[in-house]
Amino acid sequence: MRHLYLLAGVLALALPVHAGKGHVHGEGKLDVSIEKGSITLTLELPLDAATGFERAPKTDQEKAALAAAERALKDPALFLPTPAAQCTAQAPQVTMPAFEGKQGDGGHGDIDATYSFRCAAPAALKSVETTLFKSFKRLYRLEARRVGPTGQGAARLTPKNPVLNW
Repeated sequence: MRHLYLLAGVLALALPVHAGKGHVHGEGKLDVSIEKGSITLTLELPLDAATGFERAPKTDQEKAALAAAERALKDPALFLPTPAAQCTAQAPQVTMPAFEGKQGDGGHGDIDATYSFRCAAPAALKSVETTLFKSFKRLYRLEARRVGPTGQGAARLTPKNPVLNW
């Protein structure tokens, strides 16, 4: 009988660990890191939420939608740290999916972007608001995780609740 328990334990260790949900249309991920006088936000957004498609653009309209999404994501005003913290935005880093040689492959495309702010009064930093939902109507939620000097936490941001507080 002891061998059965050992075998069950070995099999349990051999099974893959579920790492959480993968790519979900309309749902982005936001990681917020607060350290000393800065805040860094790392965004992962399904291309579909920003453009309505996830493949190489086929028409001029789709090419324009892709370019418009990239322009919108390069605006640091998509995120608004607590005004009292007096944060200054750095240039965002936006990585769009590469479509060279991938005409209509049907895969999932994600946009990755990083937003950084330097804050003159970091002790006053208590929240960050996003205007992403106004820019991207197909986005219906952001799963946000935060880590900083006051600990860590998570929240679901939506068009009706676009503020991550701590």
